[in-house]
Amino acid sequence: MKIIFRLVILLQVFSASAQSSYLLIGTYTKGKSEGIYVYDFNSITGNAVYKSKIKASNPSFLAVSPGQQYVYAAFEDGDGSIGAYSFSKKTGELTFINQQSSGGSSPCFVTTDKTGKWVAAANYGGGSLCLLPVQKGGGLNAATQVLQDTGSSLNKQRQEKPHVHSTFFSGDNKFLFAPDLGTDKLMIWSFDDNKGKLTAARQPFAKSPDNGGPRHITFSVNNQYVYLMEELTGTVVAYQYNHGRLNQIQSISAAAPAFKGFMGSADIHVSADGKFLYCSNRGDANTITIFKINPVNGKLSVVGYQSTMGQAPRNFSLDPSGNFLLVANQNSDNIIIFKRNKTTGLLTDTGKKIEVGSPVCLKWIGMK
Repeated sequence: MKIIFRLVILLQVFSASAQSSYLLIGTYTKGKSEGIYVYDFNSITGNAVYKSKIKASNPSFLAVSPGQQYVYAAFEDGDGSIGAYSFSKKTGELTFINQQSSGGSSPCFVTTDKTGKWVAAANYGGGSLCLLPVQKGGGLNAATQVLQDTGSSLNKQRQEKPHVHSTFFSGDNKFLFAPDLGTDKLMIWSFDDNKGKLTAARQPFAKSPDNGGPRHITFSVNNQYVYLMEELTGTVVAYQYNHGRLNQIQSISAAAPAFKGFMGSADIHVSADGKFLYCSNRGDANTITIFKINPVNGKLSVVGYQSTMGQAPRNFSLDPSGNFLLVANQNSDNIIIFKRNKTTGLLTDTGKKIEVGSPVCLKWIGMK
């Protein structure tokens, strides 16, 4: 009987860990927040339980290493830097390792390459991106490259100079994409992950219309398409993708037909099943736009619009199971948890939320 009892307990523990993940939350710390927060999120119930926090100055965007042992944070201050942390799956706690200059002001985005040996960050204020080597223990060495964009565009308040907004490595790790809101260009860099070297790609950029404001991108599950979110117009641009080259196939608005106002669109993600694309709209909208992806040609069609139940949805994320979509409402100091219909793509408010000051980035780490 004792053996059976122990087996039952072990099965219960295994089941709980299998359906749970760690949710990491990056924030702005000028208000109620103190740094990075960690929650235990249950992908069956949608419940979130506080685990830990670590103090930091404006850790606005986070990146998780491929092995999920390390976490990198963009400290979005005037003198920009990138911080490195180790993460314990046993305790759900972060431990600070070190930090290095990002080579520019106000870094707003950070990511790791597929090998985990390199970290790239976007300096919004400085209009540049940087590449930092990762040490054996997960810490960072000083940047080996800082690549400065040049130019401006139509909107003299937002596009008076370059504003690199994000950095994304391609699925094969051979290219780095860097949307520049200030110049209306999606920059494309060839990447050598052995040497850690970025050089201009044969197609050095894809041009957005003036006042478009390229912000974030996401890849289709099969890596045949790239979708760009333009912040200033609230437009999603779809590209056919082939080894560093982009060919535009569609431009579609994320705004509801009757909407009048400023979109201020922000984040964009494809569901893990490859069927749907979601994007967040701040400004006067405060919505998630839901698109269906045509499996034949990658083009988008609108499925619906969901209120984010808060203000300024800067970032959102689908949980690892795909059952839920969580929206970080920066100006409402909360994260709203929506149930996701995997057949229709539509979202339903669960009535559950996480109260945390100025949440701006959501990342996941498995418990096993």
